[in-house]
Amino acid sequence: MKGQAEGDSKIYSFLEIHGNPVKFHKTKLTVSWEKMGSDYNLNIDSEMDIVNSKVDMPSNPPAFALDKENLELSRLENSDQVNSIVFIYFYIFSVFTLFIFLLVIWIRVQGKLYFYYTGYLFFLLIFGFIVLGNTLAPVGNFFQYYPRLSNILNDPVQFIFIAFYIFFVLNLLQISSFDLLLARVLKYLGIACLAYAVSRLLFNVFFYDPQLTPTLFNTVRLIILPVNFVLIIWIIIKVKHPLLGYFIIGQSFFFIGAVLGSYINYLGLENIPLHFFGFKEAPNIVFQLGLIAEIYCFSLALGKNVSLIQEEKEMTDAAMIKQFKENEQLQANMNRELDIKVHEKTTELIQLYVEIEKENEQKRKNEFTQKIKETEMVALRSQMNPHFIFNSMNAIKNLIMTARGDDAVIYLDDFSSLLRHILENSSLRVITVEEELDILELYLSLEQSRMGESFSYTIDVSSKEELSQFQIPPMLLQPIVENAIWHGLHPSLKVDKKLDISFDTTENLKIIIEDNGIGREESAKKRKLHTAMGSTIIRDRLALYNHLSDHSILFKVTDLKENGAAIGTRITLTYEY
Repeated sequence: MKGQAEGDSKIYSFLEIHGNPVKFHKTKLTVSWEKMGSDYNLNIDSEMDIVNSKVDMPSNPPAFALDKENLELSRLENSDQVNSIVFIYFYIFSVFTLFIFLLVIWIRVQGKLYFYYTGYLFFLLIFGFIVLGNTLAPVGNFFQYYPRLSNILNDPVQFIFIAFYIFFVLNLLQISSFDLLLARVLKYLGIACLAYAVSRLLFNVFFYDPQLTPTLFNTVRLIILPVNFVLIIWIIIKVKHPLLGYFIIGQSFFFIGAVLGSYINYLGLENIPLHFFGFKEAPNIVFQLGLIAEIYCFSLALGKNVSLIQEEKEMTDAAMIKQFKENEQLQANMNRELDIKVHEKTTELIQLYVEIEKENEQKRKNEFTQKIKETEMVALRSQMNPHFIFNSMNAIKNLIMTARGDDAVIYLDDFSSLLRHILENSSLRVITVEEELDILELYLSLEQSRMGESFSYTIDVSSKEELSQFQIPPMLLQPIVENAIWHGLHPSLKVDKKLDISFDTTENLKIIIEDNGIGREESAKKRKLHTAMGSTIIRDRLALYNHLSDHSILFKVTDLKENGAAIGTRITLTYEY
């Protein structure tokens, strides 16, 4: 902006440039006024240059200030938009995190309750991106480039997540068990919301009218909000579910956010400078505040629901055990009566007793065999740790003998940290793959410092959190990697010695460890006087683990060759359920 004053005339020129990765606009507005006697004459000249004429004009043209006070208001508005964008990002991140968590639970549990809540969070997430499209947000602002699509989806998306919300509440509070009429009303209301969303979507696609949209928006909410309030009161009166308190609090936040957002939108308070709600997307942000508070309440309710289900299961188990004991006592009494009254049944009862004893004896043998297998598993694991320590001591000795004392000290410090992790897991039968990866990364850093720049490695994993869902015997991957380094890469004369490790969770977990070393055949020739105990122990541990677990880990070794020459080795571990 530039301005100048001469006598009683003033001239202000404004240059506004708007750009994004798709379109770029430059607007220049010149405003001047002169004093003509007791009146003022106002002159306005404007120029707009569209650098890329193949794109649409901006849907929200820039606003211009004409004096210092309005310039200050414009600055405050931009500041408020930054705050609005930050909150919308927080809203999207919160909803996305809960959506991923609930999606995983729904995939594993396959329950209607989690399906409806996952659908609810999904459309809340779309709504967040729609609101973000009305701002100048630099990241994830997909709808900024499709403003018409944003306008088409805005209202239908809101009514779709309201429908999912209604079905979720129906299942969470088990309303049909308290009031069948109320359950039917909520069911038909959810269907009505879906029907309205579809019809509104079709209307927006074929008959979209920007002048009619605000009127239709406010009219529908004047209908749905009172209905919503009546249903809340009805639920509070009729439903006596333990999670009702969570519903009341969450629904209150939702209702307050919806009413206040509609009120702000109806009065246009977001367009009033310096007003408390005079910031960008104020109605939507206030509504999103209510939604955020509500989804946190219902997330707590889901956690409480799991606890209630567990308590109910424990009570059912206790009742079954009590009934079983009563039945057992009744059976014993009947047997005694039959012994007294019916002598001829004695032989049959004795035979039955012998069969039961045989079953118990077989059960004890099976339990004993199971304990033997577990003991063998522990014994094999205890062999792995000395095997690894032996190789690590050799590495330290090698550094000292090659006059790399400082590297040896650093190696020894890292080795002590790794050894502490190993000892912590030594008493465990299984750990998560995520924990095993942490140990593996620490070990690879040791080998990196020992071998220098000639050795490099990569670990490809999309998300460590996904690996926490899978279990693995402790110290299973480390000896595989150790064999690859010591017997595959270390003897290699290649300048670049590479080790690639990937964790693929597309279906079941698949772990691939690949090196560009000398290959198994050449390695066997160089180890004529030494037997690699690591590979044998790994196969034995996997055989025992697969016997004791409800899933299996398949172990496969592939020799990589090119034109008949060995170029490396690939180890593949695949989970099967």
